[in-house]
Amino acid sequence: MGNYSYYDPATKGLNFDGMIADIKAAPNGTIVLLHACAHNPTGVDCTPDQWKIISDVFKEKGHLAFFDSAYQGFASGSPEQDAIPMQTFMADGHPIVLAQSFAKNFGLYGERSGCLSVVCADAEEKERVMSQLKLVIRPMYSNPPAYGARLVDTILGCPELNALWRTEVKMMADRIIEMRAALVGELKALGNKQDWTHVTDQIGMFAYTGLTKEQTETIAKNYSVYMTADGRISIAGLNTKNIKYVAEALDSVTK
Repeated sequence: MGNYSYYDPATKGLNFDGMIADIKAAPNGTIVLLHACAHNPTGVDCTPDQWKIISDVFKEKGHLAFFDSAYQGFASGSPEQDAIPMQTFMADGHPIVLAQSFAKNFGLYGERSGCLSVVCADAEEKERVMSQLKLVIRPMYSNPPAYGARLVDTILGCPELNALWRTEVKMMADRIIEMRAALVGELKALGNKQDWTHVTDQIGMFAYTGLTKEQTETIAKNYSVYMTADGRISIAGLNTKNIKYVAEALDSVTK
């Protein structure tokens, strides 16, 4: 097991060259975990063109992509747009493994609703994969929780409910994008001179603010605003009533 480069603290963005170099350096046939969209914890996503380059490297190295898709629709507001990484890999002929969670985009926290998909080369490979999955499933949980899965099936299978769900997913994604812009706007209004464009460049529920451990501790002590020690903040936790206060907390340690 190993790591690959991803986040660049200097730019507060993607270290794409480092990522590609590390994926190329991995032994042929490595299983590589990739976040599909709304990357947690950094909020930094690859572009469609970058996903194509990554797909080409995987083809060259014979790697297997294991996609983690926990926020589909919460990045761009479009489930299809957020599925571009998987669609790119499948269009290029890759077998992939995809783990999807419906806890966030269907509001099903506590129901443990999700889906594991494996794209196989043919029916024979599918049977081999299924036999191995059953060996894992039987002793682990035998029968998965059904209530949440049935809710998702009902919503996706009904044109009216499907359309309503898509509207609400986009509404949530747009709200998060608006909160990013509002936070940067409040910081500018306070006269903060730092460049906060990384907050609006990043996407999804979380953002790497660039704050140090010491700065996060100071904010927690003086303002009771809490984030992880690496400066990650939940953008989804911001609203019109608290955003000015949070901006003042950030400003107090970054003037």
